[in-house]
Amino acid sequence: MIAVLVIAFFIFAGLYTDVLWFSQLGFLGVLTTQWIAELVMFLVGFIGMAVPVFVSIEVAFRFRPVYAKLNSQLDRYQQVVEPLRRLAMYGIPAILGIFAGVSTGSRWQIALQYLNRTSFGKTDPQFHLDLSFYFYDLPFWRGVVGFASAVVILAAIAALATSYLYGALRVNGRELRISRTARIQLAITAAVYVGLQAVSIWLDQYATLTEPSAGFLATGAGFTEVTATIPSRAILSIVAALVAILFIVTAIIGRWRLPIIGTALLLVAGLVIGVVYPAIVQRFQAEPSAKTLESSYIQRNITATRDAYGVAGVKEIQYDAVPEAQKNALRQDAETTANIRILDPALVEKSFQQLEQFKQYYGFPAHLDVDRYMIAGKTQDTVIAVRDLDQTGLGTSRSWYNNTVVYTHGYGVVAAYGNQRASTGQPVFLESGIPSTGSLGSFEPRIYFGENSPAYSIVGGPAGTTNHVELDYPTGEDNSQGQKTTFTGNGGPRLGNLFTRLVYAIKFQSEEIVLSNAVNDQSQILYNRDPRSRVGAVAPYLTLDNDPYPAIVNGRVVWIVDGYTTSDNYPYSTVEQLSNTIADTYTPKPDFALDNLNYIRNSVKATVDAYSGKVTLYAWDDQDPLLKTWEKIFPATVEPKSKMSAQLLAHVRYPSDLFKVQRAVLGSYHVTDPNTFYSGNDQWSTPAEPTSSLTTNAPEQPPYYLTMKVPGTANPAFTLYTTFIPKSSGDSSRSVLTGYLTANSDAGADYGKLTLLTLPSKTTTPGPGLVENNFKTDTNVANQLALLQKGDTQVKLGNLLTLPVGGGLLYVQPVYVQSTGETQYPLLRKVLVSFGSSIAFEDTLDAALNSLFGGDSGVTAGDKGAESTSTPTPGSTATPTPGSTATPTGNAALDQALRDAQAALNARTAAYKANDLVAAAQADAQLQAAIQRALAASGQ
Repeated sequence: MIAVLVIAFFIFAGLYTDVLWFSQLGFLGVLTTQWIAELVMFLVGFIGMAVPVFVSIEVAFRFRPVYAKLNSQLDRYQQVVEPLRRLAMYGIPAILGIFAGVSTGSRWQIALQYLNRTSFGKTDPQFHLDLSFYFYDLPFWRGVVGFASAVVILAAIAALATSYLYGALRVNGRELRISRTARIQLAITAAVYVGLQAVSIWLDQYATLTEPSAGFLATGAGFTEVTATIPSRAILSIVAALVAILFIVTAIIGRWRLPIIGTALLLVAGLVIGVVYPAIVQRFQAEPSAKTLESSYIQRNITATRDAYGVAGVKEIQYDAVPEAQKNALRQDAETTANIRILDPALVEKSFQQLEQFKQYYGFPAHLDVDRYMIAGKTQDTVIAVRDLDQTGLGTSRSWYNNTVVYTHGYGVVAAYGNQRASTGQPVFLESGIPSTGSLGSFEPRIYFGENSPAYSIVGGPAGTTNHVELDYPTGEDNSQGQKTTFTGNGGPRLGNLFTRLVYAIKFQSEEIVLSNAVNDQSQILYNRDPRSRVGAVAPYLTLDNDPYPAIVNGRVVWIVDGYTTSDNYPYSTVEQLSNTIADTYTPKPDFALDNLNYIRNSVKATVDAYSGKVTLYAWDDQDPLLKTWEKIFPATVEPKSKMSAQLLAHVRYPSDLFKVQRAVLGSYHVTDPNTFYSGNDQWSTPAEPTSSLTTNAPEQPPYYLTMKVPGTANPAFTLYTTFIPKSSGDSSRSVLTGYLTANSDAGADYGKLTLLTLPSKTTTPGPGLVENNFKTDTNVANQLALLQKGDTQVKLGNLLTLPVGGGLLYVQPVYVQSTGETQYPLLRKVLVSFGSSIAFEDTLDAALNSLFGGDSGVTAGDKGAESTSTPTPGSTATPTPGSTATPTGNAALDQALRDAQAALNARTAAYKANDLVAAAQADAQLQAAIQRALAASGQ
């Protein structure tokens, strides 16, 4: 009994803490609605299973033959069972009912969606039913029929067993004897079961619209399904209904011959009409003329798929990319080239860590985020991250008190210009330091809720308290001291009494919560602190994007989380597996996942306050029928989009997971002609990550955020883009671009506008894999990379960006150098660029672009290098002598080249003295470039 009470209290503690957490967050209604729905569904399942099984046993027992002559074996069975009969009569239905209740309880979402369904206002092309039927009605009724069929089968088994045990059903050799009551019971049970199968087969007609077609490799009913499968299922449903009636007749007249014959005919018909006939139609009619017979059905699939994935409105533009760079071609794309991001968010994490970590208990995510801010009146792409708490860095200082009460939060935001670097190769920070300073204004810097926050912390104290114990940030010249603080927000349930502390001590298996004097009446316990987990808890119907990102909004650091409503019930829409389509360099593919979908909408944008943990849901796509249904289920939990502030709108972006799904779909469904689609000769795929070391199964190249002016648009915008190459182009020689997809990420009328640049098939535009191969095999590039990699250094190639500028496609790749010694973090040393067959490898992006596009291209890309960021205009006459002091000649270009040569020579000498081979190699390259410029200026 004590053990039961202990277990019950543990269960109560879990439920009670959930109530406290949801109540504090303001979403208690979500929890109670879910609990009530699960409880009701459990009771429906329990009663729906237990009562019919009990009635079946009770009827079979009560109307058993009283004077039936049993054989000795059955007599012994009765003697064994009789003492346990009452327990079995109640226990078996109860156990089956519990299992059924658990199963139905887990399907509460299907039931609530059916009861609160919302019309789509669109119909399917086959049965002309509103699409809501396939999203709500069909799953619900198929579930009901499936559950009822299971109940009837178990009830029939129970009746058969009871009837046999008590003599109502006897087998004497080849003779089967059955009592009148057992006959009626079993016949009615069989009639109900067969009748349910008639309904199931009828519903299966509609399921053909969401199943793979036999005639074409896509989803939906094709020629065979429409002409054979669907009519066959309708006929079989009617036949099954007639057989059910025959079982009712048997219950009345007592003859089994008719229903047995009917059942046999049903099975034969199911084989012939349901399997053989559609196979014959497919093999001898559909396949020989598939291209013409399947054409209209393929068109249904194309139309439905493009609509379901939100790509029906993609704007396609023929982009005749010029094959070679032309002088001054970048002038018209100055705004795009000025914002080219040379900082790789996947590589500079270690640079952020080294330069901005300050203490070992702070940390940054492995992959930083890209956003944009208005700096000095101009939009500036930034690489941004919060300085989160990393308690693993405490080492031997880790204890319950330090982990829970002292080290409770991260501090500040670190942001760097995406298009700049310092002369040392380090990022140029626009927000940094502790306390935070920079260009992002004043904001609350404390990060209590982040992606790496502890499992739980206990914070807060009485108002006006001076006994601060939480470490805010380190102070002092050696960082040995610390500024202390006390949390003053409303971020978690209060531990105001012993009972609450006790239930949380049980929840987190920590007796210190009860015993520690650091816990007071005003203390709050913060947990479930990851932004995705918080949003997922209050909006269980959403599929969440894998990349929440921080933004400074109205003086607060908030996490922005994109939420999707998804389904796999859209008729004729092709099914994709979400985990497969979003897997790339930054998102690994899971070993196992069940996340099929054929409909997706970015219906919700959520924010999580990094200080208080407050969650706000905004209806971003307020026309989505799925979201409208969930708003009926959980009223007053989603705010209208109009409540989003201007600063928040300035930081929303097109979500990357949705974009990855759409690019996977457009790889095939950029084709809208059914005949071309069927032939499959214009299939695209996403290029493999060009910097990957894997020769096979390399991850896909991720999409990238850049501010650019996309061809066919009026103004630059913060844009998410990806590239396409021909599908199954295994070797790099076939890595040629076929398409370039962009999504506008700026809130406004053009938000989410998809633009697809299609490249002509008659010309060859190199793709990322081919460009990367050209970089590595170029003699000049290879030699300089070899110099950079000598000694205790290694070269890291950054993200390879593709930009539609200059009438063609420009590739830009930053090159980092990292020490292999104890202190390792990458420094941006070089920039590789390519346009057509031309390659440039320079210290700065400006120099590389000017090298490609012939002198003064009118571009100011903005990266700050150690050397000059522009190339002098060719001029007149002298050649510098290495090692000598350059003297003025009267030619400005030549004078500058001579001064550069002397500076490079001096730098090389100093580098060799310091045994810095990387700096020496760079100085050598600068000296060679200066000599070449001098020769050009002198006319040689």
